[in-house]
Order: sequence, then C-alpha cells, then structure tokens
Amino acid sequence: MTNILRDIQNYLNNKFIEREAEIEGILVALLARQHILLIGEAGTGKSALSTELAKIIDGSNYFQWLLTRFSTPEEVFGALSLKDLEQGVYARNVANKMPEAHISFLDEIFKANSAILNALLTIINERIFYNNGKPIQVPLMSVVGASNEYPEENEGLEALFDRFLLRYEVEYIQDAQNFVAMMQNKGQFVNAPKMTLDELEMAQFAVDNVVVPTNVVMALASIREDLKTEGIRPSDRRFKQSLSILQAKAYLEGRTSVQLSDIQILENSLWQTVDQKDKTKKIITLYAQDKVDMMIKESLSIVEELKDNVLKNTSTELVLETTKKIKEIRQNIIDYRNKHRSATSNEDDQKLESCENTIQTILREVVDLSLTGI
Repeated sequence: MTNILRDIQNYLNNKFIEREAEIEGILVALLARQHILLIGEAGTGKSALSTELAKIIDGSNYFQWLLTRFSTPEEVFGALSLKDLEQGVYARNVANKMPEAHISFLDEIFKANSAILNALLTIINERIFYNNGKPIQVPLMSVVGASNEYPEENEGLEALFDRFLLRYEVEYIQDAQNFVAMMQNKGQFVNAPKMTLDELEMAQFAVDNVVVPTNVVMALASIREDLKTEGIRPSDRRFKQSLSILQAKAYLEGRTSVQLSDIQILENSLWQTVDQKDKTKKIITLYAQDKVDMMIKESLSIVEELKDNVLKNTSTELVLETTKKIKEIRQNIIDYRNKHRSATSNEDDQKLESCENTIQTILREVVDLSLTGI
C-alpha cells in the first residue's frame, strides 16, 4: 500500500512544483483522518492540489465550495426538501453536498457565517450532521481548508481554526528554474496513479497500528513543557491527536514505527497564534533530531580520530591517554543505554549496543598497535 502512496506523492510533487511539504501534509492528514489548513495568496494552487488528490481516490465523494459572507447553509449542506416541509419535516437533501463527502475543500473558510459555522464545526470535529434534528454519521475523512489570510482575533473563529490539526503557509514559487519548469508545464503529462477508496481505508487502518515508541512520547512531553515556558499552550486534545499525524507520517515513509525525526511535522501543528510559529519550530527541531544517532556518530568519530593519532605516534604516554579516553567514551554509551533503557526503542538500544561493541573493538586495536609499536 505504501508503494501506491509513494507513487501518488511523487506524481503530485512533479505536478505541483515547490509544494512538497504541503503535499506531504495533505496525504498525512488524509491517512490520519485529520484536517489541514492552507494559507496563501490566490493562485498558489491550493484548490488545484486538493482537486487533483480527490481525482486520484477512485470511489470517493468530493465536495468543493467557495464561502463568502453571504453563503447560505443550502449551498454547503443541501436545500430543504419542499415535499418534506409540507409534512412539517425540516430535512435537507444532502445529495452531492458536504454531508456525503469523503474529502472536502472549503475555500475562504474563514468567511463562513454563523448560519454555517455551527453545523460545519460539528461535521469537522464529530463527523455528525444534524438533519431534521437527527444525528447522521458522515463519511468525511479530511477537510482541506483554504484562506488568503489568517482569521482576525475576536471574530469568533477560534474554534474553527483549532479544528485544523495541520496548518501550512503556501507561497508563490521561489526558485527561478522551478518557475520556468512550471511555465513549461513540466511534470503535467504523467498519468496519475490511482487508489481506491477501499485501499485508502485499509491504509488508514494500518496507520492506526503504527507503533509510537516511549521515547517519542517522552519527547512530546518535553516539548509540551518547553512550549509552556514560552507561553505556548496547545491543548491536551491537540497533543493526543498529533499522535495520529506522527503515525501517518511514519506509514507514508514505509515504516511501522514512529521515529524522533517524524516529530518535525508538528511544527505545523503545535502553535496557537502566528507569532508563535518560529518559537514552536525551534523547540520541535531540537527534539526531532535523533539524539541516539547524533551521539553514536559523534562518539565513533572521536574514537576513530584517537585511533588515527596512535597510528602516527605510538608513545606509551599517548597510548595510555588514548586508551583512557576511549574507555570513557564507551562507558558514556553504556551509562546512557542503562539510564534510558525504559524510554529507548529496541532499534535504538540495538544501535547503542552495536556502537559499544565497535568502540570495544577499536580499543583492542589501539592496544595491539601500541604493543606492536613499542
């Protein structure tokens, strides 16, 4: 299944230039059954990207609408049935409208007026539409919301803004060569890969079973504390929902387990206001770096350098000093492994054990070199 998703991702990347992050975000949101917001000027391809993705999912219902201050509930949720009204039944004909859609694209979503907003919030969050007072479960998987600008404060749109777990700013093409490629329609004539609705649902089920290791959860807890120190307070619900984003990100990359680097995508999720974006990204980036890999790389680099120095000079004093340093580095690996064993994934634990053994081997080589050279 991941091969099909990679084909879709590659196809969209070729068709929509400089939209790699947004394409990943939309696919992740769809796999996680979450919602994504695209903020950017008109003409940046927001609606085209969403429409193209919907075409790729065979059997899916797609609803797209441009909202204005004067939009009516009938436009989004369907007109009232006149025949039912004669019987005193206040029911809408939802055929081909949002309550029947698997994927929805709502342009200028923050123009939604109060007549639409409450029903919209219920559909997006609870996947329920009240028709004639009766709750109907809707098949909605993901809403792609779009706007030319962020909502102003005190407009009563905070709840709607919060419904979008992923938020991206979409800019015009920056690179001159990419702009030329876009003008020449490069990547436009490749046949689009297809995925059935059943296959998508199977992928979503697989995403639910992706493992979130303890070290990732612990990193999120630390991120939460660091964000709190900066006055940034994402809700507990948002943190909980973010796990599905991490699972989908891992699955999209063909893995059955989340790794620390996946956390980077949450720079598009864990902020509340625009002025918090940069601080949030900085904090998340620190934790998204794989500390185990960095420590192993740095330790082996130092040990190899120490060994090279002994090759150049096998004096007893240098050998003794080098041996001591290598033993200390190995002990640091052992201490880290023991201290963090409960919070370290099996994969990382195996990496640390392998590093420990490699350093031990180099230590023996240093001793052998010294015996040969003395």
